[in-house]
Amino acid sequence: MTNTAAQANTAKPSHKPSAAKVNPPAPKDAIAMLRAEHEEVVQLFAEYGKARSATSKKALIADICAALTVHAQIEEELFYPAIQSALKDKLLVPEATVEHGCVKALIAQLEGTEPGGEMVDAQVKVLSEYVKHHVKEEHTEMFPKAKASSIDMVALGALMAVRKGGLMALAA
Repeated sequence: MTNTAAQANTAKPSHKPSAAKVNPPAPKDAIAMLRAEHEEVVQLFAEYGKARSATSKKALIADICAALTVHAQIEEELFYPAIQSALKDKLLVPEATVEHGCVKALIAQLEGTEPGGEMVDAQVKVLSEYVKHHVKEEHTEMFPKAKASSIDMVALGALMAVRKGGLMALAA
């Protein structure tokens, strides 16, 4: 092969890169990211409610537990400290942290269990109710106050996305 032929084979294509490659999607702000995660978990609970086979239920329990574990860790490590600092909060964050403790206890009970009994379905139901209560409080109380604060939600969202990626990689 001649030098010219080798150069032709290694030359970059002449077409322009797509807009998606040039302009990556704008990062989500922290609240948008958390809202999306809340929706994902609510959907997983809905799927569990419709599932009939033990195999499907077991997979959904694993997905629910993994999603909630990562979500809680990101909130506790990054979002809550930012909120507590910006708002000088003495109630919202401690209450949310206690709620996370209850959720984590239920997750610990569920992890590794075999669906098929009334107790597992009851545990998933109670976990769902705890999560819905927690989400409602975040959406109606914490998020509006956070949004009105001086926190750079886009920068915080970017940090949270990086941490989530790391946690997801560890779980894989």
